[in-house]
Amino acid sequence: MFLSVSLAACASSEKIQTANGGDASKSPTATPSLTPDSDLAKQFAEFEKDSKGKLGVYAVELETGRIAEYNAGERFALQSVVKVPISMAVMKMAVDGKINLDDQIAFAKDELVPARMHSPIRDENPNGGKMPLKEMIKAAVSVSDGTAADVLQRLAGGAAGVQAFIDSLGVTEMKVRYSHTEFAEAWERQYDNWSTPRAAVQLLRALWSQKPKVSADADQKELLLLTFMYETPTGPNRLKGLLPAGTPVAHKTGTGSMRDGVTSATNDVGIITMPNGNHVVIAVFLRDSSGDEKTREAAIARSANAVFDKWSAPAK
Repeated sequence: MFLSVSLAACASSEKIQTANGGDASKSPTATPSLTPDSDLAKQFAEFEKDSKGKLGVYAVELETGRIAEYNAGERFALQSVVKVPISMAVMKMAVDGKINLDDQIAFAKDELVPARMHSPIRDENPNGGKMPLKEMIKAAVSVSDGTAADVLQRLAGGAAGVQAFIDSLGVTEMKVRYSHTEFAEAWERQYDNWSTPRAAVQLLRALWSQKPKVSADADQKELLLLTFMYETPTGPNRLKGLLPAGTPVAHKTGTGSMRDGVTSATNDVGIITMPNGNHVVIAVFLRDSSGDEKTREAAIARSANAVFDKWSAPAK
């Protein structure tokens, strides 16, 4: 089972639980329904008006197949959401025995991302250094470290290697052309690392489907990568912003820079555990918004909460 991580690789004893205390590893999936939720689409349209940008949403409840969408086939800059397929590609290499999660990965000074990009690794290792692969993945996914992402992308065979991995999953509406350092060199390049909301959900479904089957009394960290996505402190006001406290959300944010008062990208993609134990995979992207951070993040939080509220309600 590709991307599965042995329990030994997940040293923590903490368990991933569903919102009602159930086992997050038990999530049979259904074929998405053919009719998107029209009420939710109307709400997304209202959120877009307030966002001062272009909003894209795609959500599917795995166990029932119901979907909600809005501009789901539009292209949006991935920004740091790209760290998910990059890390998935490297995890595939680890499972295939091509690399070990405990390997010390060296990185040179010239691999450090520019100062304007977020990178604790660069700040702590101004002349380069080395660190275990497992910690490199954690830095990329949980802390959104740009240097970690570029080093992992190099291990995966560069942008071409990451793209080949994405293609192998059958995900056709996601393209990776540049590293973080490369797309930072020119404003337009960020839009060449792109995805549709629909493709981002497809990618996350592939990740979720690879959870190892473990007994109820075993460590249920599921996947190392998913663990880091649950633990991330980034984006508390995005997908998680309006959800009930304690709702489990495995997610990855992405944020672009601002030019002439316009922020290129404000994103969050993830997997939300519903009160009944079902799982909603959702991608919310906001493109070229003139709104401030609070306004932009509110569009994402309101979109996630609308889905949560609608699909948590008892069937009439």
